[in-house]
Amino acid sequence: MSWFQNLFPPKIKRNESGDKRVVPEGLWSKCVSCEVVLYYSDLGNNFNVCPKCNHHNRISARERLDFFLDNEGRHEIGEGILPLDPLKFTDSMKYTDRLAQAKRKTHEEDALIVMQGSVQTVPMVVAAFEFGFMGGSMGSVVGEKFARGVQVCVEKSLPFVCFSASGGARMQEGVTSLMQMAKTTAALTKLKQDKIPFISILTDPTMGGVSASFAFIGDIVIAEPKALIGFAGPRVIEQTVRQTLPDGFQRAEFLLEHGAIDMIVDRRHMRDRIVNLCTLLMKAPIHPISLKLDL
Repeated sequence: MSWFQNLFPPKIKRNESGDKRVVPEGLWSKCVSCEVVLYYSDLGNNFNVCPKCNHHNRISARERLDFFLDNEGRHEIGEGILPLDPLKFTDSMKYTDRLAQAKRKTHEEDALIVMQGSVQTVPMVVAAFEFGFMGGSMGSVVGEKFARGVQVCVEKSLPFVCFSASGGARMQEGVTSLMQMAKTTAALTKLKQDKIPFISILTDPTMGGVSASFAFIGDIVIAEPKALIGFAGPRVIEQTVRQTLPDGFQRAEFLLEHGAIDMIVDRRHMRDRIVNLCTLLMKAPIHPISLKLDL
């Protein structure tokens, strides 16, 4: 140490051990809409909705079902159904490798989870798309799980609720994937025949073959705020029609204004609203908890 440092010692003391203090990862989250920085724990406690601007972040299918369903009495439908590769499809990667990659990423077997359970003690069957699994694309497994969920509803006279988050049909399965559009739609006719309600909830994003099949034929069609909903993407449409699209095109608010959906419901109020709708559509006694919707 020099004579100058002896006369004027530094006020900031260094850590002699040389160890750096590391901020734990996964502690903060930055809102993609308003750019406010939030604790992950605060965001999770608010159903992954930004408390500042109400931006609805994308969530996994398991998280959505955990938010939505009661903790008791859950039973997964179609668990263990695995996708196949009859076409031996290969693009930049083999289809089997893509499936393995998606499974490692999401810890799911495919892009749809179907569960029988209850919401505020009102029994129902709920399906939720996992967008992280190959963009929530609809293949043969998705169609089969969807159909099995509908069959349980028919057998037990339960309402069916589906949370869609998908890029559309899965191209790696070719025409087999496109057949799921007809399969899911045909399955829903059984609900209509038995006068059992189907509530379709469109989340960000709901596109392609899913939006062109069962997503818009619910007895009630609901969307989360600012969800992207449509068939082709905005850029594809602009390049095709060679016109500038209006602001907010294909967003939930735009679709509500033009009569394509019935309502927009905040994720934090979804449980109450669905219970209220199910009891009304099933002509059952309105659950006491659901009455607070009308206040």
